Amino acid sequence: MPLSGPTIDVAEVIESRALGWAAVRLMLACWLVTFFDGYDMNVIGFAAPYFAPGYHLDKIMLGHIFSAAIAGTLLGGFLFGDLGDRVGRRAAIITATAIFGVLTLALSLAAGYWSFMALRFAAGLALGGAIPLTWALGTEYVASRYRATMVTLIMLGYGFGVSAAGPISVALIPRFGWLAVFTFGGAASLLAALLLVAVLPESLRFLVTSGRRTEALARAVRRLAPEREVPATARFTLSDETGAESGDITATHPAPGASRTSHGSAVARMRGGARSLAALFRGDLRWITPLLWAGYIVSSMTTFFLTSWGPIVYEGLGFSRNSAALVTSGNSFAGMLGGLALMRFTDRIGVVSLAVLAFTAVPLLLVVGFVHAGEAEFIALLLLLSVFLSGSHFGVTSITGIFYPTTHRGLGTGWASSVAKIGSIAGPSIGGVILSSSLPLQQTFAVMAVCPAALGGCMLVIGMIQRRAQRSAVAAPRGSPLSAAGQGGP
Repeated sequence: MPLSGPTIDVAEVIESRALGWAAVRLMLACWLVTFFDGYDMNVIGFAAPYFAPGYHLDKIMLGHIFSAAIAGTLLGGFLFGDLGDRVGRRAAIITATAIFGVLTLALSLAAGYWSFMALRFAAGLALGGAIPLTWALGTEYVASRYRATMVTLIMLGYGFGVSAAGPISVALIPRFGWLAVFTFGGAASLLAALLLVAVLPESLRFLVTSGRRTEALARAVRRLAPEREVPATARFTLSDETGAESGDITATHPAPGASRTSHGSAVARMRGGARSLAALFRGDLRWITPLLWAGYIVSSMTTFFLTSWGPIVYEGLGFSRNSAALVTSGNSFAGMLGGLALMRFTDRIGVVSLAVLAFTAVPLLLVVGFVHAGEAEFIALLLLLSVFLSGSHFGVTSITGIFYPTTHRGLGTGWASSVAKIGSIAGPSIGGVILSSSLPLQQTFAVMAVCPAALGGCMLVIGMIQRRAQRSAVAAPRGSPLSAAGQGGP
């Protein structure tokens, strides 16, 4: 029997809020996940010079080990993305974080090359599942005008993890051995999972579209908007997602009398069809999704090449081992600055700002690859390059969830993250081949210039598609995915 209480539009509640303590708490909670993604993906590069002799590994074999965890994250995004749409973002994130911690600790049991690779792959499954769900949760928790900003802030945890890997390695490995950096990561991840149980909120949008746990939804709305009266008999709607079945990026504004509610056949139909991969290619998404994937792939190639091989490359260029570790961490910090500088432009003027950052990285890579400079000047060039190169990677991460409605946002972010692992896997593996070739070491930077050029092209076309859609939907109310992407006026 239908409930007789008042109807509360959860979309309107979210859109009316500025970034406050609730958003800060969510960001800090998600940092517990993204930090260990960045730490784990980077610390392997620092540990490699120590464990490679013991396992009798050449550079090609090291490339395979670097790629093993990344290959796991590819499948993890597929599996946990769908799980997050079924059971909720919160439960899936906590489960994945705990599994990652256990499997990382299990590296102490690795007896050789193949067992080490298997454990890295299995840990990657869990880690790759958790990260895109934090993006989905962040996208759904804040007003549309803050979505790219929120995801970027969440991914600062990744940058902190990458930056921390160098100093932690320098502190732990000489004293306790290379395995200590993985023991630290696994134990800290288990502690993080316990903390997430206490502090990680569930997505209000998920609670509406799932049609379950209305009492929990009512409590969450009261916490987010304490000035609102939310009786126990209230019904909840998402007025900005009606029509999302079409996949049109301008289609999710409400039709009169047709808002999605936490009770109703519209939700049931969406739950049945949203998990189909075809839902990511409907309407305007048939162009947006493949362009997003392609851009994310090429951006991941450069990012993970530098993450995995950076310390070894810098040692080959004449840096000491400790200096190479600190330079790699400094590059990560510079990339975070680029991401922070970009995020508000992305929310205000759209993905064209991301294209500008990527295109700027192209000539800088050529300069780093061909210009001979002293050590101080070379480090300065690397830091400047990271602002644009890594900053644009933060940018493409920040937009993965803004194009999809709640009912398949976990699927959309999970698939984007997983498909991007094609580049994440290819980067370290191709890097091993390039570094084993006769190409001068410094010129590997120039080879990478093709990747940000391709990323910029993909983002530019997405921006053109959105502008065209916006011009044809001038009357679309706030809250549609177009305005959620922060595209500004027509």
